[in-house]
Amino acid sequence: MKTDHHRRLSSPSLNPTFIKAAKPAAYFILLLLTYALGYLSHQPSPTTLSLSPSQSSLSKSSSSSLLPSPPPPMLLSPPIIHFSINATQLNPFRVTTRCAHPIPPETVRRTLVDRLFNGTSPYDNFPPPHAAAKLRTSQVKGWGSNGAVFENVIRRVRPKIVVEVGTFLGASAIHMAGLTQRLGLETQILCVDDFRGWAGFKERFGKIPMENGDVWLYYQFLQNVVTFKHSETVLPVPFSSGSTLMLLCEWGVMADLVEIDAGHDFLSAWADINRGFRILRPGGVIFGHDYFTAADNRGVRRAVDLFAKVNHLKVTVDGQHWVIYTS
Repeated sequence: MKTDHHRRLSSPSLNPTFIKAAKPAAYFILLLLTYALGYLSHQPSPTTLSLSPSQSSLSKSSSSSLLPSPPPPMLLSPPIIHFSINATQLNPFRVTTRCAHPIPPETVRRTLVDRLFNGTSPYDNFPPPHAAAKLRTSQVKGWGSNGAVFENVIRRVRPKIVVEVGTFLGASAIHMAGLTQRLGLETQILCVDDFRGWAGFKERFGKIPMENGDVWLYYQFLQNVVTFKHSETVLPVPFSSGSTLMLLCEWGVMADLVEIDAGHDFLSAWADINRGFRILRPGGVIFGHDYFTAADNRGVRRAVDLFAKVNHLKVTVDGQHWVIYTS
């Protein structure tokens, strides 16, 4: 056994010369492994450089070759900004016309005839010779003009002044004139309308005369009023609703009853309701037609409901009409 043990110790694998030569190689392999592990485990932290604009532009090319390229920036969605909007804050859309002190109701007709018609009633010497042969004795057409709402509000308010915004051929004005007459009231009904109709209305009312592009709605309205013998009660105000209602306010012409039945789109209805409300006496009633009309995305209803909400008023429905009582 001693001989076999001696032979193993003296074998070439344990030769001192071999061991001496292997040590540097082992050190080199260990160094490579250490470097590799260190490289793989290293996580570079982001570096922020604070450069002036000039330095940044000058060093872009050089730094890009020295520093590793930064990761592309993350694309963030823009922040969602929520605005708090109060639908009742409508100051830019409010009517701010300052009304004069109310004039006595019994002076209203004379005031308007003097200031609008140079002191001459529009019924004087009517019809003019050139129109007499073309007008029909009576052509009264309206929508919801004989509804129960008219008698309801007239009996409640017993008005001295009624302002109707949107008249067309005068059907509802003539109906109200008959009601006030039967109730023994001395009432003036002011009909605010430019008597131009609307674009395309001739397709439905082709029998109304037209001359030089001017449709004779105004003449036919006057003829209707004369036929029903209400010329002393019904007075036309043949101008746009916006300018007329502001002027009535500035002249101190106030109404006990205001009917809104002109443009059915939201903006027209909103303007007429706000201006009409300005000339309403305390305790008066403002009302109108087409609360259920689907045209123009229910423009009338939206205008009425918004007006009532802004002014803390209640909308009452009477047939096809909306009604706002102030007392």
